[in-house]
Formats: sequence, C-alpha cells, structure tokens
Amino acid sequence: MADADYTPPAVWTWDSESGGRFASINRPIAGATHDKELPVGRHPLQLYSLGTPNGQKVTILLEELLEAGHAQAEYDAWLIDIMEGDQFGSGFVEVNPNSKIPALVDRSGAEPVRVFESGAILIYLAEKFGAFLPEGGAERAAVLSWLMWQMGSASFLGGGFGHFYAYAPVKIEYAINRYAMEAKRQLDVLNRRLAESEFIAGEYSIADMAIWPWYGGLALGRVYGDADVFLAAQEYEHVQRWAKQLAERPGVKRGRMVNNRTGEPHEQLPERHDASDFELRTQDKLELVAAK
Repeated sequence: MADADYTPPAVWTWDSESGGRFASINRPIAGATHDKELPVGRHPLQLYSLGTPNGQKVTILLEELLEAGHAQAEYDAWLIDIMEGDQFGSGFVEVNPNSKIPALVDRSGAEPVRVFESGAILIYLAEKFGAFLPEGGAERAAVLSWLMWQMGSASFLGGGFGHFYAYAPVKIEYAINRYAMEAKRQLDVLNRRLAESEFIAGEYSIADMAIWPWYGGLALGRVYGDADVFLAAQEYEHVQRWAKQLAERPGVKRGRMVNNRTGEPHEQLPERHDASDFELRTQDKLELVAAK
C-alpha cells in the first residue's frame, strides 16, 4: 500500500498538488481567481453548468418540464469548463460562492434569484412550476427523503469510489475496497426500493432525476467506464430496469446532452439556447453537415 510510512503532520499545509486528473483545480481556499462576467441569454432561466451527473440533474428536470408542457421553463444553458477554472470566475462565484456546478439565475422577477447546489435547484424549479414534487404529505416527504439520500450519498460514490477507482494517481487497495463496499451497499438500497416501486418515491419525481445520473449512469456503464463490471452492477436487476426505463424518456435523453462534451458527437450539446438546438444533434445530420 502506498505511503505505508506516512505520518500526518500536526497542522496540514498545502505545499504541493496531489496529482490526478483534477489536481490543477483543487485548492484549499475559496473565492474568485479572476474577473469574468457570466453571459446572459434571452430566457428568464439562465443555467451555468457542465454535463456531469450533478449538472444532468437540472437539465433533465428542465427538459422534463418542457416535455410536460411548461413553456416558461425554456432556458439558456452556458458551459462552465471546470478544467479551465471557469467556476472561479467572479461572475460564477457571485452566483455560487462554493464554485461548483450547477448554478442557476432566475430573472423572471423584479430581482434575479440565484440558486446553487443541484438539490436546491431541483426543489426551486419543481416548486416554481408545480411539477415533479408533491405539495405535501407523505408523498412530498418521500421525494425529499430520497433526494437528500442522493445528496448525502453521492460524495461516497463520486468523491470516494469514483475518485480512488478512476482518477487517483495511485491505486490504493484499502481506499478502493472501502468505497466499493459502500457503493454496492447504496446500489442494494436502491435495488430493494425499486423492487417495491416503479420509481424511487412512487410517482416519477425529482428524486429519480437526482439519482439516475449517478446510479443509473453507473448501472449503464456511463460514469466510470468498467466500474459497473467491477461492482457487478448487473446483479441489481431492479436498478437495471429503472435505469434503462428512464434512459428512454425524451426529456432524459435531451437533458443528458446539454452542456456535455464527452461521448459521441450526436450526444453533445455544449450550449443550449432553444429547443431547436437539438435538431442537428443526430448522427445522420452531423454526418451530412460534415460532408458539406
């Protein structure tokens, strides 16, 4: 095991990068590093994000709202390139002092409303449009409980298992085993729940939209490469059923594309400013454009 002789110092200080894919953007201090205003499009809802699982939560909800007929949910989605440090620009930090995607500005009222943290954005939008979140009672409690479960669990899946399995510069057996165990426990939690219910909290809701990009993506092999095989994710039959079912929803398909710059070209829509932006994002049409 690496660093077997390591002894933690009495006071930790940041004197070198830790290595790994995200080392250049990790730092122990907050705040802006440079002046950069955020662009503003023509719609009241302005989203600043990236097509990671946390970013997909919000774009899936927005596209599901539009699919359900909520025309006022039209939005502009601007790409925040975290590898280039866009999240540390002054404009973004003003919206989200935590410098993490996604961040939303609602300009539909007299004063802009700034919302950050994906779970908070989901609740804000669901309440604004009266959709995908019950108004009260046991149904609302169930949706919020599963939403908070995801918010609390994702750090162990992403920052824990995902980091040490996929991104850490050194593969540490103890860390991978520790977080693989927790990832499998979380999959088992979901599998048991989905054995009882078609969707996470009864009816399709923001709980499904929050959980699917992480755990549905893991089950379908879209998050950490072959991690689904490593975790034997195919064993969780109810998670697999739910993951595949949601993957076929038009709103989910479009939501996955927004602010995405990975995968096949027809799966990518780095910025989104109108529903018509999706029209060219098919394999056949992209090949036609390239041929011209």
